Amino acid sequence: MENGSHPYYFYLTMYKDQRNIRYVYFTLVLILYLVILCLNISITLVIILDKMLHQPMYILIACLSVNSIYGATGLLPKMLTDLLLNTHAVSRSACFLQILVVYTYGSYEFTILTLMAYDRHVAICEPLKYHSIMTARALTIMVAVALIYPLCAIGSNVSLAFRLPLCGNELRKLYCSNWSVVQLSCVDTTLNNIVGMIITVVTVFLPLFFILYSYINILVICQRKSSDFKRKAMHTCLPHIVTFVNYSIAVFCEIIFSRYDLPDVVAVILSLEFLIIPPVLNPLVYGFNFLEIHRRIIFFLTPLKMSMTPD
Repeated sequence: MENGSHPYYFYLTMYKDQRNIRYVYFTLVLILYLVILCLNISITLVIILDKMLHQPMYILIACLSVNSIYGATGLLPKMLTDLLLNTHAVSRSACFLQILVVYTYGSYEFTILTLMAYDRHVAICEPLKYHSIMTARALTIMVAVALIYPLCAIGSNVSLAFRLPLCGNELRKLYCSNWSVVQLSCVDTTLNNIVGMIITVVTVFLPLFFILYSYINILVICQRKSSDFKRKAMHTCLPHIVTFVNYSIAVFCEIIFSRYDLPDVVAVILSLEFLIIPPVLNPLVYGFNFLEIHRRIIFFLTPLKMSMTPD
C-alpha cells in the first residue's frame, strides 16, 4: 500500500473479470446516463422557461430533477471510465469527493421530498394561508437550508473517514462509499459509527417521519371533505407518494445491506438502485401525472418536431 496508512489510490474490485461483457455494460450504462440527462433536463428547462410554472410545487420538482442529474453525474461517468479501463483505480481525493457527492445526493432527495410534503400539507390543510406561507422568500430559504445542512452534516462525516489510517486500499464496490473506506481502518471506528448513525437519523429518518406526519394530516383532512376534493388532493399527492416510497425502499436496502457480504450481483443491484431508479422514475412520474408539465413538454417539442419534418 502506497504512503503507509494513507494510500494515494483505491482500487474498485468489483470491476474485475468482466472481459468482453464490459462493453455490453458500458453501452447499457451510457444509454441509462443519456436517458437520465434527457428526462431531467427536459423537466428542468420546461419549468424554468415557463413562467406559469414558477410555483413552489413545480420549482421543487425542478430541484428534484437537478439533484437527479447531480447524483447520476457523480456516479455514472466514472463508472463508464472504469468499464473501459483495465486498472480500476481512483485517487484518494477523487474517491472522497465521490463519497460526498453520492451521500449528499441521497440526503438532498429526502430534504427536497420533505419540502414537497410540506408544500402539499399547507396547500391542502391550510389553503387560505398557502400564498402567505409559501412565498418566494420562504421557499428560497427552505431550499437553501435543505441544501446547506446535508452538505455540512455529511461533509463532517466524510472528513472523519478521510483522516482514518487504513490497512488496505481495495473497495468491494462499483463506486466509493464511506462504509467501505471505514472498514479498511487500522484503528477503532466507534466515533465514525456514532456520527454516521446520528447523521443517518437527522438526514433520513427525521425527514421520513415528517413526511409521514404530513400525509397522515392530509388523509385526516380529506376524510372530512367531498369526493371531488379527495380526488384533486390525491392527484397532486400521488406522484410525491410514489417517489417517496420508491426512494425510501431503495435507501433502506442500501443502508441495511451495505454492511453485509452479499453475492456480487445482489450487492451491485442494491448499491445502484437508489442512484439509478429515482433519476429515471421521478421525471416520468411528474412529467406524465402533472398535466401542466406534460402539456408544456409537448408544446416545446412540437416546433422541434415540425422543423425536423421534411417539406
